[in-house]
Amino acid sequence: MTTEPIATQGAATAGASNRSYREVTDARGRVYRIGETDRDILGHSRKFMVYLPWIAMMAISVFEYAYGSAEDTLSHAHGWTQSNTFWILSVWVFFQAGIAFPAGWLRERGILTARRAMYIGAVMCVIGFLALSHLSNVLLAILGFGVIGGLGSGLVYATCINMVGKWFPERRGARTGFVNGGFAYGSLPFIFIFNYAFDTGNYHRVLDLIGCYVMIVVLSCAFFFKDPPKNWWPADIDPLTYGGDSKTSAALAKNPPAVKQYTPKEAVRTGVLPLMWITLVMTAGVSIFGISFQVDFAKEVGFGPLVAASSMGIMAVINGIGRAVVGWLSDTWGRKLTLVFVIVVLGLAQFGVIWAGDIKSEWLFLFFAFLSGFGGGAFYPMFAALTPDYFGENYNATNYGLVYSGKLISGLFGGGLGSMVVAAWGYNGAYALAGGISMLAAAIALLLKQPGRDSDVRTPQPQPAS
Repeated sequence: MTTEPIATQGAATAGASNRSYREVTDARGRVYRIGETDRDILGHSRKFMVYLPWIAMMAISVFEYAYGSAEDTLSHAHGWTQSNTFWILSVWVFFQAGIAFPAGWLRERGILTARRAMYIGAVMCVIGFLALSHLSNVLLAILGFGVIGGLGSGLVYATCINMVGKWFPERRGARTGFVNGGFAYGSLPFIFIFNYAFDTGNYHRVLDLIGCYVMIVVLSCAFFFKDPPKNWWPADIDPLTYGGDSKTSAALAKNPPAVKQYTPKEAVRTGVLPLMWITLVMTAGVSIFGISFQVDFAKEVGFGPLVAASSMGIMAVINGIGRAVVGWLSDTWGRKLTLVFVIVVLGLAQFGVIWAGDIKSEWLFLFFAFLSGFGGGAFYPMFAALTPDYFGENYNATNYGLVYSGKLISGLFGGGLGSMVVAAWGYNGAYALAGGISMLAAAIALLLKQPGRDSDVRTPQPQPAS
């Protein structure tokens, strides 16, 4: 049995808008704050809340996706072993993923604003690069780049992703994928710099300049960051009938808004958030495994230097573009179906790599390696968009922080445990296991469903634009 929508008048919160708003309650009790446009709140179009996070994400992408290209020079300059450089990046991954939940907790309680989180992240990012540049002691480098740099880049990453979800509650897939893609292909110029203009004679200057660049870009973007008011909904889209722009209406029909604003405890109790966490752990682990052992497997098979080198520039571009493409696709197909598709592609790519190695086909190996790169990045924006789809926008920073924390475990078994499996079963056995884990993750993803959307309350059908 349903209730009639209720509308209440309200005055805009101080500093948010000079225009009054209405709070509309739908049949399930969810409140939508309507009447204020993005320009009323920001003074400009909310599109800036897509482009600015995208630019900041491109700036911090150098941490993860270009680091591998700098490892040899860093090893020679500081006297580090391959194991040393591996642990520096592993610690970075741990803290980059680990900060998402506590940062979200602080943001949802008003202790840490989006702008302040970006400011702190920018300063920590430059400290990370200065440590990588000037500290030869591996423990100090781990503390500087791995811990401080990881925390800083994680603050920026989580803030940028959550900003998009809050400002585009009606069609977040394409926007989230676009912003998330910057975290991959934004590293492209730095990959070339580290490969062709980075040596033991200039590494201080190059790393110092890159650190300053990251800080300046992030600080500049952060100055304009601002969250929308709680429960805000675009004024031109009816949240009860989905009337408005035809594409937006169709996207809402495929990805309806969360039935309520779930707190983190409530989200966990639904059982859906833990399922999302498990799926991300498994999928990200397969992705990290593929990235970590692709080059070594190519050498083991006996492929030429082009394949063995595995052009990270092309991989970064494919990884980033793939995130944007699936984000757009999810607005049409639906978020869950697109996520399952991406995970299946990732799994099939692992078996394809084995096949290419068995028949000694370099071009086939490249094809499946790039396909693995596509699937290995495209699932991240799907989880980022699914979280507010299922649990609402008001606690998205915390809820997504919980889901994204699965990357902590993924880095462990994708790299460390992956090397143990390779030693015990060989590359073919390890890749087969990775493919099997990916397929199991796809099966678990099929169990995901939006909490609270029962059949007794009909989902509104898209209405034509008035």
